[in-house]
Amino acid sequence: MNFSKTLKTWYSVNKRDLPWRQTTNPYHIWLSEIILQQTQVKQGMPYYEAFLAEFPSVFHLAKASENDVLKLWQGLGYYSRARNLHATAKYVANELQGVFPNTYKELLKLKGIGDYTASAIASICFNEAAAVVDGNVYRVLSRYFGIDTAINSTKGNKEFKLLAQELIDKNDPAIFNQAIMEFGATQCKPQSPDCSLCPFNASCFAFNNNKVASFPLKIKAAKAKKKYFNFLVIESKNEQTLLEKREGKGIWENLYQFPLVETNKDMDFDDFNEIVKNVDLLKNIDYHLSLFNSEAIVHKLSHQHLYSKFWIVKTDASLPNTIAIETVKEYPVPILIGNFIESFYF
Repeated sequence: MNFSKTLKTWYSVNKRDLPWRQTTNPYHIWLSEIILQQTQVKQGMPYYEAFLAEFPSVFHLAKASENDVLKLWQGLGYYSRARNLHATAKYVANELQGVFPNTYKELLKLKGIGDYTASAIASICFNEAAAVVDGNVYRVLSRYFGIDTAINSTKGNKEFKLLAQELIDKNDPAIFNQAIMEFGATQCKPQSPDCSLCPFNASCFAFNNNKVASFPLKIKAAKAKKKYFNFLVIESKNEQTLLEKREGKGIWENLYQFPLVETNKDMDFDDFNEIVKNVDLLKNIDYHLSLFNSEAIVHKLSHQHLYSKFWIVKTDASLPNTIAIETVKEYPVPILIGNFIESFYF
């Protein structure tokens, strides 16, 4: 069987009509690939359209403030993608006069662009035979060829990249790359794929050995750590509240949050009330404390699970650095904070 030919034939019939497939503009392709990293098409599509509407060119994105970029990104998670997106836009606009590099090797030098994204842009925009390898590709190749090397290992990364590079259609790399990604996303799905409709079922190792659910193999990740976050939602006189910008490296770098008290366990009212008395922000002032959510909200990240409670602090005292409550929604915040703001009536 000619793997490439079969794959491209399937794609010609089954591909979805997606906006980034109507262009070879590197700005559009780059934007779509960054948004779709660790994000499903259904979730990413509105963000792609919103970014192009707000920033129609790399120059517009470069001129934007980081706050504006992070606010538009709000809800997608993995905010380092947005910060890198902004940094690269400024570099391309200011140092490269708005012209993206046209080779895989040069694209790799840009901040936030790794092997997969560089391969996608190079092949789709510049017809370079650089094979993409993402979660969809790992799944397709491991099942079809019966590869039991862990995909999250250094050996696996090299092995699958070499195989994908051997299989890619050198004359039509753009279509091949898009086809194999689409095949993994819609046909060779992670759970319960319909193998009866698969054009590769006669020669697929996993299907013919009843091992579809066994591929791809992964090294078991370390157990996620639990963290306990307690946010102090200030309601002071004159309808003021307080947001703090997270500084330093971290998952929410440069995003805003309510003042945070981190504890080593889930807190009940009495225990937390004793802790709050010693918080610098609230020393020597009168306030009333209440709990918004009795059950902690669990926010699961890849390496940690956040157990969060929102504590409402009402006071008539004047506090420094407060903002008008009506402006809260203008600030870029993590989705955990954003969901609270939407559900809480100030």
